[in-house]
Amino acid sequence: MNRYALALSAGIARVTESALGPYQTAVVRIGFAATWLLFLLRELPHRHELYGPDGPWSFGLAERLIDMNGAFTVLMWSDSRLWFEAVYALAVLSCVLLLLGWRTRTASVLFMVGVLSLQNRSVFMGDGGDNVLHLMCIYLVFTRCGQVWSLDARRAGRERAARARGERVTDRVGPLLWAVLGLVLAGATLAGKLGDDWPADEAGSGAARAVALAVAFLETWVGGQGLVPAVLWGMWAAQAVWWLVGRRARTDQPRILLDVVGNIVHNGALLVIMAEACLIYATAGWYKIQGSRWQDGTAVYYPLHLDYFSPWPALADALSASGTLVMLVTYGTVLVQVAFPFTLFHRRVKNVLLAAMITEHAVIAVVLGLPFFSLAMIAADAVFLPTAFLRRLGARAARLPRRRKGGGAALPEPRSPENPEPRHVGSPS
Repeated sequence: MNRYALALSAGIARVTESALGPYQTAVVRIGFAATWLLFLLRELPHRHELYGPDGPWSFGLAERLIDMNGAFTVLMWSDSRLWFEAVYALAVLSCVLLLLGWRTRTASVLFMVGVLSLQNRSVFMGDGGDNVLHLMCIYLVFTRCGQVWSLDARRAGRERAARARGERVTDRVGPLLWAVLGLVLAGATLAGKLGDDWPADEAGSGAARAVALAVAFLETWVGGQGLVPAVLWGMWAAQAVWWLVGRRARTDQPRILLDVVGNIVHNGALLVIMAEACLIYATAGWYKIQGSRWQDGTAVYYPLHLDYFSPWPALADALSASGTLVMLVTYGTVLVQVAFPFTLFHRRVKNVLLAAMITEHAVIAVVLGLPFFSLAMIAADAVFLPTAFLRRLGARAARLPRRRKGGGAALPEPRSPENPEPRHVGSPS
């Protein structure tokens, strides 16, 4: 009994005392930010037809659909071309900020707003990878994805070094950014843009009107488009609490408590990301088993000869010329997708199947002409990459600029028993 109690205590301590998977969440952050950024840049000449006022899915049709499904998109706030350009530019900027890891808490929220706004504006634009991106952009908001390989990690390292020298560290950018976004949120909420319209002035006492406004505010959170507004306001309020506790608390207990809460939320979101990736593969694999073409080993042959999925017809013909190769790829795809969730607790087998899936998506990107679908799936797969491999990869990448410039400091490592990090970051970023 004592042994089980000790194991349970160790597990709880591990979940609460540290944010797990710092390298994995950093790779997921970089992968999805890069995927969406490349897509937006590639479609820059066609943005008005895809998501803007010139698209076949008109503003009126989008408005009717969103009234039924309650999806969140700021593009429904106005049908002007200027507003669309501003939202598209914000989406591109948020991708760059999240990719670099600058104020990742704020950048991840802006990234989510950009993804949801564009995708929910035109729901028929996408190739499957957009669904993965749609989900992961929400999960990333709840992760501490800037612990390593980010400008935030570099800034935190410099602040620790300055405090160690006895210098006073003051962050002006974080509070200013928090205040500006708070004003934007308040204006959007009062204007009824984040949910149902706020009630007009009613006859009666001031208390009755205050209650009506409070009810409308709660309905904004829990009804209609309530999920995203709740996340936006919740993150904004959490940043204020985090900053106040980090700057004003006289003891370490409040900071430790907030750090524990942050670790639990991060680890829960990381678990959800892993479960989502497993669910995608398991669902795809079991549905393939039910298809007759997958059962007879010929399913891979047909997409290779569709004009829409054949950017390199000669390459597709060469791959489909061998019936044995087509059969092996067909059965291998099903086997890998069905088996992968069951191999997570066997490191070597999991790594082999993970390499096979990443290779498969790379081939799909080239042969079938679906680069962004493949990039999104590879970014999701990256959450299962071994930490040792990612550390070696990061060390090699960090040595490249030093070789060119003749020196330079590497990015700081995440918190670990060998390299402790303060339990709080005292800036609403």
